[in-house]
Amino acid sequence: MPGILYLVPTPIGNLGDVSARAAETLSAVDFIAAEDTRVSVRLLNHLEIKKPLVSYHEHNQAQSGPKILARLQAGESCALVTDAGSPAISDPGEGLVRLCAEHGVPVCAIPGPCAAITALSVSGLSTARFAFEGFLPPQKKERRQRLERLAAEERTMIFYEAPHRLRETLAELEAAFGPERKISLCRELTKLHEEILRTTLHGAAAHYAEAEPRGEFVLIVAGSERRAETVTPEAAADLARSLIADGMSKKDAARQVAAETGVSRNVIYNALISGS
Repeated sequence: MPGILYLVPTPIGNLGDVSARAAETLSAVDFIAAEDTRVSVRLLNHLEIKKPLVSYHEHNQAQSGPKILARLQAGESCALVTDAGSPAISDPGEGLVRLCAEHGVPVCAIPGPCAAITALSVSGLSTARFAFEGFLPPQKKERRQRLERLAAEERTMIFYEAPHRLRETLAELEAAFGPERKISLCRELTKLHEEILRTTLHGAAAHYAEAEPRGEFVLIVAGSERRAETVTPEAAADLARSLIADGMSKKDAARQVAAETGVSRNVIYNALISGS
């Protein structure tokens, strides 16, 4: 019989957050697949656990995944861990889970730390319905298109962001969603310098224009309060024309009205240039 792949969440900052069940699982498996073995060995040393470690990450998953699968099929058990948080959530571990599912290898998820849910719970924004977006695409055009599609999203949205890209991302969020959209920026969660900033997109951009972004961020962004279907494309184009009459360019007017109404920026812009 095949072994079992265990998905074991690891602390996102505070080592005290590792659960007894997670520690027991790490102690019981035959080997551990780690995103960065140097990071994982520190946790194992803290727990006084000694287990063989293999590397599994974004850049070697195509080679490492089949090797791990073969060991599982041979009857060994494996714990998959990331540097922090839940495996397979915005993480290449999803590929290993899929590989196991395709080959009939059992997968068992151990509950535990997750930065997205931790940030959502303290955001002060609606937790009734939410959409996890993870990291935005690295290419600027793809990021802009993704955000334009999300402008009318009514659910609370969760994004991950690195400090060196935070300012650019906040500017793009403000352009796509409007300056008054609420946001909670959750930085260094569970760590010594944990910080929660609850403000608007404009306020966040202004804050980090002065303060240097440090640490990993989870951005919790309020959903749109206006349904796209409540504003017709024709009405949206009329709103854009009023902005143009006040001196705004067609592109900027289309972008602002799209953020306010949820109507596609391209639809508004095409209506403006066609004269309809």
